[in-house]
Amino acid sequence: MATHPLWRPYELVDIEELARVRLAGPGRPVEVVPYDGRWPSEFALLSSIVRGALGDRVVQLEHVGSTAVPGLAAKPVIDADLTVADSGDEAAYVPELEAAGFVLRVREPEWEEHRVLAIEEPKTNLHVWSPGSVEASRHAAFRDWLRSHPDDRDAYGALKAELAAAGFADVMDYNNHKAALVYDIYEKVFAADPAYEHDPQPRPDEPAAGL
Repeated sequence: MATHPLWRPYELVDIEELARVRLAGPGRPVEVVPYDGRWPSEFALLSSIVRGALGDRVVQLEHVGSTAVPGLAAKPVIDADLTVADSGDEAAYVPELEAAGFVLRVREPEWEEHRVLAIEEPKTNLHVWSPGSVEASRHAAFRDWLRSHPDDRDAYGALKAELAAAGFADVMDYNNHKAALVYDIYEKVFAADPAYEHDPQPRPDEPAAGL
């Protein structure tokens, strides 16, 4: 069976396990708002802060997540993927980001040495990865698909607004309730990629093709 190199099995986040990797208390409450045309400018401000703090230690900095997709409803928080030489080497970048106003909120050494730092102006979750990160590549692929497929963009936005109205207090619990649709969109991304073959990989709660 052919499998795209960015494919991951369908999994939900263990909320109790998440408490172990959080360093600065619970996440922000969930709020979803219509697309705001100021979000690209907020990312530009974020970029200037990060690049001013780290200089040429920034290997790559990408605007990802829903605020990076024009027309998509989103939490009013910029998501950005920062690539540095070694995201596990916190001493090489965290002190300078903290001096610029960031707070280290998440440390996940077992998941591609993922780190998350947050800042309030502009309100941002800054995800830090090493070169070659699978998850950072997934984020970019998902963003690019939604930018060019308005039907999936609108379906995703409608689900997010519905879930936010239900009053989730924890963003990861909210993410778990989005996970099925997110997985299904990724399946479209992988099947359409001309660079790799990908056979359908149904979710555990989905019937296999032909059944």
